Amino acid sequence: MVGPYRDVTGERDTPVDTPEHEARRLDEADPGHRHLFHVPPADGGDHAESAYLAGNSLGLQPRATRDELLADLDAWGRLGVEGHLEAERAWLPYHELLTGPAARLVGARPTEAVVMNSLTVNLHLLMVSFYRPAGARTRIVIEDAAFPSDSYAVRSQARFHGLDPDDTVVRLRPRPGEDALRTEDVTDYLAAEGDRVALVLLGGVNYLTGEVLDIPAITAAGRAAGAVVGWDLAHAVGNVPLALHDWDVDFAAWCSYKYLNAGPGALAGVFVHERHLGDPDLPRFEGWWSTAAATRFEMTPVSRPPATVEAWQISNPPIFAMGPVRTSLELFDAVGMPALRARSLRLTGWLESLLDEVTADRPLRVVTPREEARRGCQLSVRVGAGNAAELTKRLRYEHGVIADAREPDVVRLAPVPLYSTYLDCWRAATALAATVGRVNL
Repeated sequence: MVGPYRDVTGERDTPVDTPEHEARRLDEADPGHRHLFHVPPADGGDHAESAYLAGNSLGLQPRATRDELLADLDAWGRLGVEGHLEAERAWLPYHELLTGPAARLVGARPTEAVVMNSLTVNLHLLMVSFYRPAGARTRIVIEDAAFPSDSYAVRSQARFHGLDPDDTVVRLRPRPGEDALRTEDVTDYLAAEGDRVALVLLGGVNYLTGEVLDIPAITAAGRAAGAVVGWDLAHAVGNVPLALHDWDVDFAAWCSYKYLNAGPGALAGVFVHERHLGDPDLPRFEGWWSTAAATRFEMTPVSRPPATVEAWQISNPPIFAMGPVRTSLELFDAVGMPALRARSLRLTGWLESLLDEVTADRPLRVVTPREEARRGCQLSVRVGAGNAAELTKRLRYEHGVIADAREPDVVRLAPVPLYSTYLDCWRAATALAATVGRVNL
């Protein structure tokens, strides 16, 4: 008998034996941690909250962030300059509160990870140390679909060294007719041309397709070829498990405003493998926070950097920008990446099954690899007719579904395991079906 199913949020009754009913049943069995976040209200449709599937662009605000940030502000008002040492979370060593959780999240040792600056600034600071073109070994290898900021950064680094970026930067493309770059295409290139490569700098998860690259295999191939291997982990950190130390990665950088939910423009992170730490021959830009903390207030004119990644710091950290990062990292520490990855596989697999039905007779195609090991939680849909940006507007204002577009023709859907729901996935697939017309087959 068909009867009502009571939504646990009290929004509506749902008939049983329907995909929506199944989504709500799955949410009861596998609830995630949505209650810990603020979810934007819906701008359209018949649900109170948005189906928020844009956490790969900007994560939601944890409910704890406001109170914890206000507590840091209160310390400033109550203590003034003495807050550097007397605040409950003293400002002078504040960045150290983030070190352990950040290191655990990326699979690093505490001496190898630090939170500082923004992503592209950190990439430039790291390339000062690790992009050292010499002789015939000058090339920088990136993926053709690298995020534009990475492309701009490596091209400007080539120019800084007096090189032609069109000759220096090698952009590896997928095979004809394919959307994702295969690991073997990267490793084969390094085996054939590695003696001319100075730096490999790829995205751990591609921003456009959502593909997870094989970081350990590519790192091993690059290092075997004599190149330095670095990674942009903007779409990987907080999305897929990482083991940077064990994978022998030379360096990495990431942002904190996507899956780490630390707010727009949040402070970023850096990893440098311990084999490079304390190397006096490694060039590096320095500032006050690059010198050892124990001697910082001796005010000497020559830096004495520690044998840790903190030697790459330059300025004292912005406390009120660090607070939301600390709040988020503590949440990841409490929940754990193994649990999040397991839920991510279930949630993304459910969305994929729904999209299979929607795309079967519509000008839509999922370009993210189907193999679980080759993707995180993002599924990218290529729109065969119409404008991706216009489509995402309709999803939002007609159905209350928030996704994002990447020009000209990709809509990205990211069911984030911390706060997304099976109902969000069902709503997104249903909205796509309602918005994009069928084609005659």
